[in-house]
Amino acid sequence: MKKILVLLASAFAFISCEKALENQYIITGTVNGVENGKKVFIELRGEAEPVTKDTAIVTDGKFEFKGTATDLDIAFLKIENEMQSLPFILEEGKIEVVFDKDTIQKSKIKGTANNEKFQEFNDKSTVVNKKMMQFQKENMSKMQIAQQSQDTATINKIMDDYKSFQDEMSNVSKDFVKNNPKTFISVLLLENFLMSQSMTPDEVRGYYEKFDKDLLETKSAKNIKKSLDAFIAIAIGKPAPDFSAPSPDGKTISLKESLGKVTIIDFWASWCGPCRIENPNVVALYNEYHDKGLNIIGVSLDKDGAKWKEAIEKDGLTWNHVSNLKFWQDPIAEQYNVKSIPATFILDEKGNIVAKDLRGDELKAKVKELLGE
Repeated sequence: MKKILVLLASAFAFISCEKALENQYIITGTVNGVENGKKVFIELRGEAEPVTKDTAIVTDGKFEFKGTATDLDIAFLKIENEMQSLPFILEEGKIEVVFDKDTIQKSKIKGTANNEKFQEFNDKSTVVNKKMMQFQKENMSKMQIAQQSQDTATINKIMDDYKSFQDEMSNVSKDFVKNNPKTFISVLLLENFLMSQSMTPDEVRGYYEKFDKDLLETKSAKNIKKSLDAFIAIAIGKPAPDFSAPSPDGKTISLKESLGKVTIIDFWASWCGPCRIENPNVVALYNEYHDKGLNIIGVSLDKDGAKWKEAIEKDGLTWNHVSNLKFWQDPIAEQYNVKSIPATFILDEKGNIVAKDLRGDELKAKVKELLGE
């Protein structure tokens, strides 16, 4: 009986150890040319800037991290006072890194399934990157001369040739996503395609639906799903989703109460240079057509309420304004899938979306058309 109890105790101890190891990672790295005592950081993507997750110290050209990773995510290794950082996948398991601080492309990562795949993708993309860099080196002076002499034919030829390398890189990424539906790198690549709008939502959905079920539970995959759903909700011809948020004086204003014969939803921020440059054009448009039925509601991605109010006053923006002061995490921006600003949505008198992201003469022409002029 005593032996049985000892065996059971050993079994439970083994199970406890196994559970303790779940989600744990060990990262061992070597780096040349870095003195003892230098810090190495693991940085994660933050809301506005990278967030430091952990710190290690270099000793005899080596460093080590131990910790837990509850969700697959891209992370970055960064050496103290160095500009470049090395991307890798933070995940459970033993990860080995050879860090070349001078040439990141020469760094190597191995040890876990997703990092092995990441290295595979990096090797393929590096081939194209080298060709792009060589092309830039060979054509930079030609481009400068062509720009100075306004030689449009040469400028267009160089731009077209460079675009062929960009297309090649895009195809490398698309092929990787297509052939690797079980690896997290594919999720990251697809997320990038969606954010850069270099794939249509339908194309993205086609790849997304082939992902392994476990990948669909990651935060990045859920972000893709959220964006895809938002694209459907804000498609041209759809009713603009209603929203409400605080105005500069603390009242709550909704889209519904701001609608006119024509309505522009204008996403902007006090810190957005292109938005501020465009504001005089929007002011002129509003002053000319407000009495005929044009309304505007500005949605700011500011964080600082004082700077938001100051910009409204300084730029003479006399229409309705709202903001949750949550930067890119603004729920209205998420609802409308806004990934860059300025961003505009033009609504007809029924509140349906009829156009997006028009500027200058195009915006004015659309407003005139909708007002029947």
